[in-house]
Amino acid sequence: MALSQPSARFRAGVTGHPISHSKSPALHRAAYRELGFDCGYDAFDVPPGHLGGLMAEIRSDPTWCGLSVTMPHKAAAIPYVDGMLGSAADIGVINTVTAGWNAEGERRLAGHNTDVAGIVNAVRHAGATLISRGVILGGGGTAAAAMAAMQALGANFVDVCMRSTSRAGGLTAVADRLGLEVSLHSWEQAAALLSTADLVISTLPPNGADELAAHFMGDLFDRQILLDVAYEPWPSALASGWEDRGGIIVPGLEMLIYQAVEQVRLFAGDAFTSESAVINVMCDAVGAPRR
Repeated sequence: MALSQPSARFRAGVTGHPISHSKSPALHRAAYRELGFDCGYDAFDVPPGHLGGLMAEIRSDPTWCGLSVTMPHKAAAIPYVDGMLGSAADIGVINTVTAGWNAEGERRLAGHNTDVAGIVNAVRHAGATLISRGVILGGGGTAAAAMAAMQALGANFVDVCMRSTSRAGGLTAVADRLGLEVSLHSWEQAAALLSTADLVISTLPPNGADELAAHFMGDLFDRQILLDVAYEPWPSALASGWEDRGGIIVPGLEMLIYQAVEQVRLFAGDAFTSESAVINVMCDAVGAPRR
């Protein structure tokens, strides 16, 4: 079901299941107002296995310029695009689809991944300069984006902790394509690894890693950074415990804002004229501090 708004010259939106919690409509609508880009942005709750109808509409309707894609469709959307660009091609996961035409005038859909830039810019905003060693909690599509982001931040070694390492084949393939050294660990090893990292990224659902906070004990996290991609409820027990011991926390809302900036850049094209203005109105829209 779409959250409708008045008709506009162009269309964009976000799809997932569930999707009613999404802050993407608020972020994108604020950005388009600021840019003077006449584009609507709606939320589409599409259950697993039913994505084809929406993708067919985007391909056939020339007013569509792009779609934001969240769980559980980040892999499911791939068969509906004509190619993957940038980091999406490296990690095999998309969170963005752009719609346009090729030189022959044929309608084409392209897959992108703006989560990588979202993570990198959120962590840099928190003060990170160079990351040597990282830890990733979780093994899904966002974990693949986190691996690419850690490499972009300078990490040469990443530990990945999963509840089931038997499903790690996809991440291993991503690491090989990136040329990144990765070590896989069971979930029972996660708590012991946290203090070894310059940057920890939890890619789990809300409160999915909170149990680890009980194992911090007397550990002090001296300027080490934790990004918990889940932004509601906030703060998570993991984030609170990390901050209590001197670490730096990066809310998932920061990642959401910065990845949305890159989506707006892709959707709005030449209308995207001021990154700083877009970031600030997005912050206003979701109650985050202006930059």
